[in-house]
Amino acid sequence: MTVSDAKVVGQRVKELRRAAGMSQSDLAAAMGRSESWVSQVERGVQPVERLSILQALADALKVAVQEVRPDASTPTAEPDTEELPRSNDLDGLRVALTGHPALGSLFGQPPAEPAPALADFRQGVDEAWTLVHASRYAVLSDHLARLLPSIEAAVRNAPAAERTELHSLRAKAYQVAATSFTRQDQADAAWIAADRALQAAELAGEPLEVVASLFRMAHAFMRQKHLDQAEQAAKSAVAVMSPRAEAPTCPPEELSLLGAMNLVLAVINAREGNRRETRAHLDRAREIAARLGEDRNDFDTEFGPTNVEIHAVSTAVELGDAGLALEVAEQVDTSGLSPERQGRFLLDVARAHAQRRHVGEATAALLEAEALTPEQVHDHHSAREVIRDLIQLSEPRVPESLRGLAERSAAG
Repeated sequence: MTVSDAKVVGQRVKELRRAAGMSQSDLAAAMGRSESWVSQVERGVQPVERLSILQALADALKVAVQEVRPDASTPTAEPDTEELPRSNDLDGLRVALTGHPALGSLFGQPPAEPAPALADFRQGVDEAWTLVHASRYAVLSDHLARLLPSIEAAVRNAPAAERTELHSLRAKAYQVAATSFTRQDQADAAWIAADRALQAAELAGEPLEVVASLFRMAHAFMRQKHLDQAEQAAKSAVAVMSPRAEAPTCPPEELSLLGAMNLVLAVINAREGNRRETRAHLDRAREIAARLGEDRNDFDTEFGPTNVEIHAVSTAVELGDAGLALEVAEQVDTSGLSPERQGRFLLDVARAHAQRRHVGEATAALLEAEALTPEQVHDHHSAREVIRDLIQLSEPRVPESLRGLAERSAAG
């Protein structure tokens, strides 16, 4: 979309909004976006490339897509399957998270089974992170549904000498749960898990684990589109940690968390359409990554130079800068990162190609991502969204590979 096209669409959105008697705030609320984003669309600063966003605008304004942008294709009439409830791989974990984690302990009931040894709990938490980085959510759900209640019972009945480490392990386990819920679009459960992680980390006396829990909470808020709360969580951590990072002896673990929080703020600002702040936080993250000098995985953030560039691709896509996203992506080697991060990067590459109407390249990126992390591609809302966009772009001759992908992800 050219600058002039963006201005034409923006003017049309403004006219339709006013005709509907809506304020910018009303339209923002109807779309789950910020008022700033709507303002930038109407001024032609924020281009609207993706057909799914055009459709969302049209739905909010209660008009046809062609009323917003005349050259947009009309979706083929299909059975309305998108709103049907889909079974989720984390349903079992969600049930396990419900209610008080160890109510019987408050009434003096002894544990039903002897508590595992600390070494077993450590191994269980490590295994949980391995599963989430591989996007194996069905197996992870069963694993955490057993592990969390066991830790909760143990921390209330263990000798005092073991409780600090058990609180720490409890915090890490809930962070795994929060991360998983966020990635599977269950942000309400992610918020609960992140809050429990934060409380456990404080009881363990581990402030960096508290910050790591805030990192998970910020992601949960972003998935809920509560960007102001996500920003508050991230900014509160950055405000405390930035002065500490000025010391040459600042531990790399602290630097990793500070860098990761700056990436969170970069994504938030990109979704708000704030290019200047997005660049500022990316630049700060690059400085920290350069200081570290390597890709790390402190607190399972996978922060380092490669992850910064992955976020540079992602934020460029959010801002509608598909050309820049693809240019940066060509220089990124993700082979040293987890399958989950590689798959997420390929999803952003697919989104960038879709913005450029490159159906074949976008489909190829999605298929590569599916080979790495099938559950992520089949269940991630952005993946289903870009698949629907590609189907609309390629109609009436939808490639069989794309049609099959749509069927496997319930995006058709």
